[in-house]
Amino acid sequence: MNEETVPSGRLLDLLEAAPEGLSEYELLLRLSRWQGRDERLPTDTLELFRSHFLLFHTLYRLRDQLHAERRASLEISPLCIRLLSYQAAESALSEREPLRDYYLDLDHLRDTGAEDVEQMLGAFWVRLHGAQDRQQALAALEFDELAGELDLGTIRQRYRQLVSLHHPDRGGCTQRLQRINSAMETLQRYYR
Repeated sequence: MNEETVPSGRLLDLLEAAPEGLSEYELLLRLSRWQGRDERLPTDTLELFRSHFLLFHTLYRLRDQLHAERRASLEISPLCIRLLSYQAAESALSEREPLRDYYLDLDHLRDTGAEDVEQMLGAFWVRLHGAQDRQQALAALEFDELAGELDLGTIRQRYRQLVSLHHPDRGGCTQRLQRINSAMETLQRYYR
């Protein structure tokens, strides 16, 4: 897939035909069918990255165009890409939008090699797994998921309370104290 083979008009047609929106995967498959290609996405990670990048590059350009023409809004995320009605009172597109900036800069496409893609995928899986570790650590320190914004000071205060409460010298459980200490070590990586 290259920039010329994904005209924004074709994307607009596909999105208008799916008012509920399409995932990135579904949109890439429909574009493949339109191009007369196999109905499978590339298995090579670099080729898949390039397809993804060019799709999002074209989507952000289309979104800017639709907004400038006051025709529609375009919601862009890997799980749902859909057209929304344009509303004059709607807030303007952000001047500084890091994902938009990334995808509109074709140097990122040209400068990204297979090793870079593998590193990005590895970092993604570490973050995904790390989110589970973080949630488990918060639970160990008895933080409610709805506790709001946490900072390291609040976490340390709760840690000290629980250590005092569960310390074996005060009749607490050694295993519980170890879980609390481990949770604090984990959370210090996230809240610096």
